[in-house]
Amino acid sequence: MELFASPLACSLASHITAVEAGLPFKLRFVENKKTDDGGDYYAISPKGYVPALRLDDGRILNEGPSVLQYLADRKPEAGLAPAWGTVERYELIDALNYLSTEVHKRIFANVFSTTAAEPTKAAAQALMAPTLDYLANRLGDRDYLVGNSFTVADAYFVTLLNWFAFVKVDLAKWPTINGYYQKHLQRPSVSKAMGVELAERKRRAA
Repeated sequence: MELFASPLACSLASHITAVEAGLPFKLRFVENKKTDDGGDYYAISPKGYVPALRLDDGRILNEGPSVLQYLADRKPEAGLAPAWGTVERYELIDALNYLSTEVHKRIFANVFSTTAAEPTKAAAQALMAPTLDYLANRLGDRDYLVGNSFTVADAYFVTLLNWFAFVKVDLAKWPTINGYYQKHLQRPSVSKAMGVELAERKRRAA
């Protein structure tokens, strides 16, 4: 498998998941819509965004929640997604849908946009505190967003919390979320994946 990613973008969640599961994969960074070998990334992802997972048979998955669940299902014994048909699996899908639509797209797609109007950006920023209120309530005093162990929902949530921190949101105002975030930053798969991506970001900045 080949995982196409951009440093510290939403594809980090898929990178964390692949590392956590111990799956064999090749990480390929995308820059300015070009692959690491200079190819046209649109030939792989017509939508132009990451992640894209190229399977061994050449087929492409190109939406975060589908990539995350595919990776989890390749190594079910890792426990990164509950079994299909269980209520817990649908709780996972519920969490992934919320993170992808209400947090990733509704907030950060606008905040990070280079073309969105300032009122649109301001409206997205105004959603941050109530969104974190909701997530803090949903998390409660647990260490995991879904169930009692680390899942792909946590890989995605940690990735998004990086973005909150990047735009200078003081996560200490939400102690349960901040504690959760600091704990998972120390998780070996998170630390390893982020280390690789931070190194790539530094290489580009040099």
